[in-house]
Amino acid sequence: MIARGLCVAGLVMGLSLAGVSAQEAAAPKKVGSVEGFTEYQLANGLKVVLFPEPSQPKVTVNMTILVGSKHEGYGETGMAHLLEHMLFKPTEKHPHSDRDLQERGADYNGSTWTDRTNYYETLPASDDNLEYAIGLEADRLVNCPIKAEDLSSEMTVVRNEFEMGENNAKMILEQRMLATAFEWHNYGKSTIGNRADIERVPVDNLRVFYKRYYRPDNVVLFIGGRFEEAKALALVQKYFSPLARPTEPVRSTYTDEPAQDGERHVTLRRVGKVPVASVMYHIPAASDPDFAAVAVLEGVLSGDKSGRLYKALVERRRAAKIEGTAYAWHDPSVMAFAAEVAPGNEPAAVLEGMIDTIDELAKDGATDVEVARIKKTLLKLWDQTSTNTPKLTAEMSEWAGAGDWRLFFLHRDRLQQVTTADVNRVARKFLQTSNRTVGLYVPTTEPQRTPIDAPPEVASLVKDYKGRAEFSIGEAFDASPAAIEKRVKRTAIEGIQTAFLTKKNRGGNVVVTLRLRYGKADTLFGLGQACDFLPELMTRGTKQLNAAEIQDRLDELNTSWRASGTAGSVEFTIQTKRENLKDVIDLLRQVLREPSLPTAEFSILQQQRTSTLEEQATEPQAIAPRIVNQRLNPYPPGDVRHFPSMADELKLIEKLTAADVKRVYDEFLSAQAGELVVIGDFDEASAKQALTTALGGWKTKQPYERIRRSSEGAAKGDTIKVQTPDKANAMYFAGLVLPLSDADADYPALVVANETFGGSGFASRLMGRIREKEGLSYGVGSVFRAASLDPRATLSMYGIAAPQNIEKVVTLAREELVKLLKDGITDEELAESQQGWLQGEQQKRGDDAQLAAVLANALYAGRTLDFSAKLETAVSKLTKDQIRAALVKHIDPTKLVNGVAGDLPK
Repeated sequence: MIARGLCVAGLVMGLSLAGVSAQEAAAPKKVGSVEGFTEYQLANGLKVVLFPEPSQPKVTVNMTILVGSKHEGYGETGMAHLLEHMLFKPTEKHPHSDRDLQERGADYNGSTWTDRTNYYETLPASDDNLEYAIGLEADRLVNCPIKAEDLSSEMTVVRNEFEMGENNAKMILEQRMLATAFEWHNYGKSTIGNRADIERVPVDNLRVFYKRYYRPDNVVLFIGGRFEEAKALALVQKYFSPLARPTEPVRSTYTDEPAQDGERHVTLRRVGKVPVASVMYHIPAASDPDFAAVAVLEGVLSGDKSGRLYKALVERRRAAKIEGTAYAWHDPSVMAFAAEVAPGNEPAAVLEGMIDTIDELAKDGATDVEVARIKKTLLKLWDQTSTNTPKLTAEMSEWAGAGDWRLFFLHRDRLQQVTTADVNRVARKFLQTSNRTVGLYVPTTEPQRTPIDAPPEVASLVKDYKGRAEFSIGEAFDASPAAIEKRVKRTAIEGIQTAFLTKKNRGGNVVVTLRLRYGKADTLFGLGQACDFLPELMTRGTKQLNAAEIQDRLDELNTSWRASGTAGSVEFTIQTKRENLKDVIDLLRQVLREPSLPTAEFSILQQQRTSTLEEQATEPQAIAPRIVNQRLNPYPPGDVRHFPSMADELKLIEKLTAADVKRVYDEFLSAQAGELVVIGDFDEASAKQALTTALGGWKTKQPYERIRRSSEGAAKGDTIKVQTPDKANAMYFAGLVLPLSDADADYPALVVANETFGGSGFASRLMGRIREKEGLSYGVGSVFRAASLDPRATLSMYGIAAPQNIEKVVTLAREELVKLLKDGITDEELAESQQGWLQGEQQKRGDDAQLAAVLANALYAGRTLDFSAKLETAVSKLTKDQIRAALVKHIDPTKLVNGVAGDLPK
């Protein structure tokens, strides 16, 4: 999917207003309701779907236009996506929408895919924000200018996004295979488009495309979160009803892809280190009754730990990683599988192994156990999406593009009804040699034909569909520091500081974050890689369960978790349901207290990490930050704070053994120090008892001492360049270490200064100069971070561009930094950056997972959220003089460490 990588405004277009007021227009017609979602239709054909969720302290407005890359004609490849970019330009009514949205604390974006384009904003819930978002969407739907001068600058930005994608060999292999599998249908054309079409598209052609598809009767407007339905509907009526419906109907596509008449082959040869083998099959449309069975079939083959391809290739060390997908598109689409080839294996042999495994399933069939496992996984993912309003809003765009938003619920019903016989039937039908396209990154035929049925008539599928009882909704949650602080209950379990916050959540969701801290810098010397491997290896086996059984148990409990960490810390983040929390904690207890740390799983993990590093070894966007961070962290080899080169890290991983990881667990891990946060719909007493059982009595002889990080010794004023041949995109990254913590008096000023400089997306100076004005880069920005307990902060800035333009990006970024130090910021920038940062913090606390991290960080620093409240007060009272003084005191551009990587001009 083509999506804007940093924050973006979404939205669009230019028909003309009808001479009818909102009050005179006919009232919206209620079409129907499904599980809390209600659809209305305006007289001009616009569809609006409302799904209020008062437990969310925010509201999302998502305008979905039913046009994507499949609607493009000859010479128009990439036009839908290019138009998406153009529609972020100012309108007469909204000349500064990026700044307006940033000031309101919005998360906003736009994306283009095969069947649809969407634009959304997620903002703190208020009537004013809701009206602003709806009005902005309606305005851009009809009033965005398509100017030749804007196209000239934006074309180079989109071209740079194209160049960024050209660096990803796996993604390019899939695109080449799609182009081979689809001879006639536009699904074979990349959404980003062809370079020549991007560069040469006439502005008049873009205007014609714009007027053809951006019209109210081709729009589905989704509104979710905390709002009053009557007010929302009235606002939609106010802003959208005046928009005229053209007399001619929306143009539809009519090309059908003929049945494939033989196996097709693709070989891609590009610079890189990790070969890829891939297989692709034609499948029915997302609305087809067989699509659910195909989705289960895809999971049986590609599922992590238990999938057929995983067991045949990853466990046998033939592949480092397996990926799979079945695209849920409006028209008949494809199911694809890819394997990253492990060292010592021939790519062609791995491809043959993939085909043999797939053919074996088509011949002998899947088992009841396999089908049940994947159904649980898919239904769990469906459930998790259905309880996350921003994600759910985005998901609705996909199903609207596939034919109708109600297909989201119908797909769940069909998944539940899928049988093993269904899966084996579609396997025999679609996993045919003649229906296959194979690909190798760095080649077999047997003619057969497999016709794909046309998609069913969707309206008849959903006309009388009623869905189920409405989902339980959560409470209206006040995300201010003071309100949260009143509800948090803190205590300790062993040496672990805990924070519990009970609240009613949609679907009974609960989030758990557990951090265990261990060891000292000297006792962990030489064990950095073992520490990095430990968290994930703990989740790959216990005394009672193997890796696949742990995953099965998580699916049974409708739970997802992630294990991560660095030297001296292990972190588990968990999302589950109220009714399953006790069982999930017991599963966590097994992983914490009874891990088997299996050698076989260690070998798989070792290979996966090796493969990832080898893949990154030629990637500018991985190389540039690493070469800078090596110089900003001048600790000797063996020290757990040392930042090795990729080559050195590969050697360390190669030398690592399962025994090394076991040593770290046996000698260091315990409940002597750490943080534990539980947020959501749970019984506090029951949860505390279960967690005490899991953690109580867990001791170690090795003492814990916080591993400090100093700002001393970091390199200053250095520039490093690395050549990466045959890479169409280059990367610039720069960093500077500052001797201050987040408790420093100048910290608030530097936070706001960074928002203005490069931290606020399109509202920032870096984006305004380098992307919007010069059109050199798709992504550019800055990041400022400060530690809580050590006087160490970092300012970094980054940008991507074509290799021939990267030095211009470096020069312009430095110019903007020097200008910021010389002149400071304006009154307007101060107000916008203050408001944007404050709203962003409020939004962060409105998300349970992010709030858990906030509370855990506070526990680690020995703070309450009173610290956050005081910080926000300090930010709100800042002056321009304070900000400029802090900048001049702490920032010296000549001391930046600069890294540039790419196929640079010689």
